[in-house]
Amino acid sequence: MFFTQDIVLRIFFSKKKIINNDFSIPINSSIILAPTHRSRWDGLVLTMAMGRRVTKKDCRFMVTKSEMRGIQGWFLKRLGCFSINQLSPSLSTLKYAVNLIEKGEQLVVFPEGKINKYGKKLVLKEGLYRLARLATKKTKSIIIIPIGIAYSKVTPKFRSEFCLSFGKPIAINEFLNINIKEFNEFLNEQIIKEEEIALKNVGR
Repeated sequence: MFFTQDIVLRIFFSKKKIINNDFSIPINSSIILAPTHRSRWDGLVLTMAMGRRVTKKDCRFMVTKSEMRGIQGWFLKRLGCFSINQLSPSLSTLKYAVNLIEKGEQLVVFPEGKINKYGKKLVLKEGLYRLARLATKKTKSIIIIPIGIAYSKVTPKFRSEFCLSFGKPIAINEFLNINIKEFNEFLNEQIIKEEEIALKNVGR
C-alpha cells in the first residue's frame, strides 16, 4: 500500500476525486464491488478508495487467467488478485470466491469481464450474478456496489486525473426472483450511470 498508494498513485495522477454520496452498508454484510473496467490502473485506484485504509478490509480481485501471467501476475497476486477461467471456471475457484464472500471480505468482480477501454456497450458476463446467488446459500446479507471509474484521458497519462463514483448498494436478496439477463441489464444501467458522473468530474 505504501508503494502503490503513497508513491505511485500520488506521483502519476495530479488529482483524484471519490464520490460516494455517504452511502452506508449494513453491518455484517458481505460486499461485492462491481466497477467499470477501463484501465489496468482500476485495481490500484479502487484499492485507494475502498481498501484497508478506508474500510479496514482488503480488496480481493477476481481477474482473468491472462492477466495473471509473468511479472504482472506476480504483482497482481500480491495485491490480492486471483484468476478465473471465464469459459470454464473451476469448482475450487468458485469455492474460494464464495468463501471470501462468506467471510465478509471485499470481493471485486469486473462485470464486463475485460478492459473496455472506450466504454462500448457490452453484454455483462454472467459470473457476478451466479456467484452472488451461489453465495446466498452460505450468507444471507450480500451487497453489490456499482462503481463508475473514469480518467481524464482515455489512456491515463502522467499527471492526469481520475474519479470514482459509488452507486446505491444493491441487496442481492431483492433480486433472486429475476433471471440473469434482467439483473445484468439493471446492473449495467447502474454502473454506466455512475461512470457518467465520474466522467463529468474529470472533464469528459
